[in-house]
Amino acid sequence: VYVATVIIGLLILFALYLLLLRLFSNIPPLEFLRKARSLLLLAFSTSSSAAVMPLSMQTATEELGIRSQIAQFVIPLGATINMNGTALYQAVATVFLAQVFDIEIGTGGLALIVAMAVGASIGSPATPGVGIVILASIVASVGIPPAGVALIIGVDRLLDMSRTAVNVAGDLVTCSVGQRWTTGEAAAPAAPDAEGTQGPETGGD
Repeated sequence: VYVATVIIGLLILFALYLLLLRLFSNIPPLEFLRKARSLLLLAFSTSSSAAVMPLSMQTATEELGIRSQIAQFVIPLGATINMNGTALYQAVATVFLAQVFDIEIGTGGLALIVAMAVGASIGSPATPGVGIVILASIVASVGIPPAGVALIIGVDRLLDMSRTAVNVAGDLVTCSVGQRWTTGEAAAPAAPDAEGTQGPETGGD
């Protein structure tokens, strides 16, 4: 039930990303999924936003038509602070462990869990397995024995893979929405032309 709850929550978050993409960009969700499929699969298998960062930039600029300046700013920043999937997982895991140890968490405790999960996810290293370490400090803050984290280590890898894919998808959606808001241009597939507009060595003004 714990695993299913986390995965359903991640799917809802992913659906919210697609809704934002549809509302604030002209990229249809199905087209976005088709063009970002390879990236999302690699993120799922590596469980690391940092490991897939080069492919994230390539997908954003070449497949989704995001300006390189926007992609180069948003994606490295998002790989560090855009950890919404991780925050969701840590909040659910904390509530689950509280139920296991029969620890009552009131409204104030839930607010503290949310604040700590969001705060801890911002700036956390984009490496596999780091979420379980941060979770140990969160559960301790609400009176849950940190040793209880051992109960969910066995299934953490699957959840780590899932939340990383959602985090990476969020970075791409942010790029698409950011381009629409900052330049007024909708993202579109980048088509190479005779002048070679994809030169990575020239930053452009």
